Amino acid sequence: MNIVVLVKQVPDTYSERKLRAEDSTLDRDAADAVINELDEYAIEEGLRLAEAHGGEVTIVSMGPDKAADAIRKALSMGADKAVHVSDPALRGSDGLVTSAVLASVLRRTGFDVVILGSESTDARMGTLASMLAERLDVPQLSFASKVDTDGTSISIHRQADYGYDTVDATLPAVISVVEKINEPRYPSFKGIMAAKKKPVETLTVADLGMDASETGLAGSATEVVSYAARPPRAAGVIVTDEGDGGAQAADFLAARKFI
Repeated sequence: MNIVVLVKQVPDTYSERKLRAEDSTLDRDAADAVINELDEYAIEEGLRLAEAHGGEVTIVSMGPDKAADAIRKALSMGADKAVHVSDPALRGSDGLVTSAVLASVLRRTGFDVVILGSESTDARMGTLASMLAERLDVPQLSFASKVDTDGTSISIHRQADYGYDTVDATLPAVISVVEKINEPRYPSFKGIMAAKKKPVETLTVADLGMDASETGLAGSATEVVSYAARPPRAAGVIVTDEGDGGAQAADFLAARKFI
């Protein structure tokens, strides 16, 4: 199987994340950079499919030069090779532009199945899988908590509030996964050393045959028009129990519509 896993490098959710005042884009230097957490589950699922059915796992990532760190971690987990789309013209690209760029890469690499996390922890749009499926004219299977395939068709458990739905499709297809699907493996020392020798192809917008003016901030259909810093956390409310503490706590929760 030709398995492609999409990986995004994002600011660590435990760091203080900021936007750049000059253009309202994410300040990627203000926080530590890590692999998007849900994409690690996608990597693991891709590796499991390859181990069960044969084939290769290719990592595809779009991001600045330092996104190579995320790619190398994915390779150290066991992926075979990678494609890194890195071009200053891409800075500030919205979801629509990102999907167009990644779709161009996927047409170039070919694929039986594309796997990615159901959302990224920086933008939290959760729409990339559907946009890719539309651009590539293939089925989309979203919020997968289990994946089965025979190499020509694919079936998932789609997570729902009441349990799950079973969704079937023919390959090729795009799948987004949730954190319940597996437990990502840790890179071994052998895997870390082997990752240094695995091929990583670096592409620019021009290499993909795209017009740079149609990417980045200038080519995006959406923009951040205003934002404000998160307000400091307000002081808590202390309830002194003089026999009516339970009632006071209930009134506090009811006023905020928790009960």
